[in-house]
Amino acid sequence: MSERVRRILVTTLYASPSSLAIGALCTVAAASVSAWVAAVPELYIAAVVLFVIAVARVTAALGLSPDSEGNSTTMLELVYEIGAFSFALALGCTAAFTILVITPPQVEVLMVANALGYGIGVSARNAGRLTIAMGQLALSCLPIALAAFWTGKPAYIALGITIILLIPAMVSICGNIFKVLRDSIASAETSARLADKMQILARTDVVTGLANRAGLNHSMVETMMGVDHDSRLALMWIDLDRFKEVNDLLGHPVGDRVLNEVAKRLTAVSPDSATVARFGGDEFIVFCPIIDRKDSERIASEIHAEIMRPFRVDGDRLEVRASLGVALLPEDGTDADTLMQSADLALYHAKIGGRSQTRFFDKSMTRDLVRRREIEDELRAAIQRDELSIFFQPIVDLETGRIKTFEALVRWFHPEKGELRPDEFIPVAEETGVIVTLGNWITAQAARVAATWPEEVTIAVNLSPLQIRAPGAALGIRNALREAGLDPKRLELEVTESLFVEDNHATAAFIEELSEIGVRFALDDFGTGYSSLGYINTFPFSKIKVDRSFVSGAQVGRKSDAIIRAVAEMGNTLGMDIVAEGLETIEQVQAVRDAGCNLGQGYYFSRAVPDYLAAMLLAQEREEPASKAAG
Repeated sequence: MSERVRRILVTTLYASPSSLAIGALCTVAAASVSAWVAAVPELYIAAVVLFVIAVARVTAALGLSPDSEGNSTTMLELVYEIGAFSFALALGCTAAFTILVITPPQVEVLMVANALGYGIGVSARNAGRLTIAMGQLALSCLPIALAAFWTGKPAYIALGITIILLIPAMVSICGNIFKVLRDSIASAETSARLADKMQILARTDVVTGLANRAGLNHSMVETMMGVDHDSRLALMWIDLDRFKEVNDLLGHPVGDRVLNEVAKRLTAVSPDSATVARFGGDEFIVFCPIIDRKDSERIASEIHAEIMRPFRVDGDRLEVRASLGVALLPEDGTDADTLMQSADLALYHAKIGGRSQTRFFDKSMTRDLVRRREIEDELRAAIQRDELSIFFQPIVDLETGRIKTFEALVRWFHPEKGELRPDEFIPVAEETGVIVTLGNWITAQAARVAATWPEEVTIAVNLSPLQIRAPGAALGIRNALREAGLDPKRLELEVTESLFVEDNHATAAFIEELSEIGVRFALDDFGTGYSSLGYINTFPFSKIKVDRSFVSGAQVGRKSDAIIRAVAEMGNTLGMDIVAEGLETIEQVQAVRDAGCNLGQGYYFSRAVPDYLAAMLLAQEREEPASKAAG
């Protein structure tokens, strides 16, 4: 029997002091009545002894609390045992005395019945401690049996035999009660331990050993219920930047080891009173009391620096970057949900602001969120209400001056807010996934218009990485071509370099499927992202677009000219068209043409125009010979 089970069984002795008091009162009353009826001085003494012992037992039962850790189990049991045995022995001896001394029959019956009833009743009550129960039964009944045998009278001898037989029967009954109690308590204890263990497991992340989302919620609720108006708390939401690449390139076991290392570092650098949790995936949360905002800035800075230290995994050096969003109580929220929303918003701004930085929540973030959600809802409706339009900007052959391609650009003319710039709604569309629907719509509309142009004029459409990774992306392009009746060879899809870093496999499958039917691909904004000749060597690009920053940006000069020449020479060698973007002056046109670019795009030739003006530009070319070759 475990010490805890024994403690609970001993506690049952003290469970109902009222029953103890009632039993003692009845017994003392019986002894007092017997003394009065029999007029025997010894019975008066017995009644006094029983009364003193009863008072001492009730006092001890009320004064000693089993719930107090200061009262040991052994001491509690010993105190109860002394009182119980003393009372039972005094009662048994008193009843035996009424048999041995000549007393009225009613006195014998009263005391013997009291003693036997007490012994039987109390043995059942105290069955949780079998030794005490049996001791009380024996001490209250055996003196009566001995006195009965001593008289030598048949009736008394029969009584003695009955009492002797009663004791083993009660031992058996109390033994069964004890076993049931012991096993029930032990089972309950086991169940409680399992429940505690399951609760711990349910609130613990299996990979890192930190609190999981449920554990974090529990800790936050408990902490926030105990704070007063002057308390300040900080919630720091940490997201590992580009952690997916670690899993994809090195495998999930290495990814789990990185997560474990991050968990150790967070635990080591966070305050002792902090709750550190893995919220899910590559996101962690540190929730802790702070002194003031400056204190939270210090903690966030230490956390950020600790995570950014290089890792060593199997001898390989890894650098993991992280973005942090921080919200403070009570400034940024007075309840757990609001505080987490604020920290999430701060993290979101840290990520869209360039990643690997810490941002504290401020109210302007909420206004931005409201604005973005408003744009998202209105953009979905705008697609349905045909508020969006496709404009077309020509890409011109720098030698002939003729239009070779039109780039399709989306425009939004809001019925109340007027024209909304693409840089207002395109990022929102990408963040919310609306870009998939929008991109498919742009492709379908552009293909329908291009089908009306001369066959030698092609159409270029920008694609978002999200659109390419969407299920059935290639099928959506094929359907747009089929419905418009446009030859796939007349469609150019422009993609940026960031696409290949994030998802090579999906991109390769997408490009391969469409290339097989004749769709051409252009590498847009070349030179501004993760420029790599590997992309050009791996994927079937037919065109490279040199970013406008090399043509008309603030850093234009000898270096930018040299870069343009190098790209143009490479493209010409590989049989690729080289497009210079952002051309605004004749000097720029001449410069890029001399550098080797064969195509140009920019305001010098034309702004983006509606479809009917694009058709007019093409019609003018057919009517008039191309007299405006650049230069």
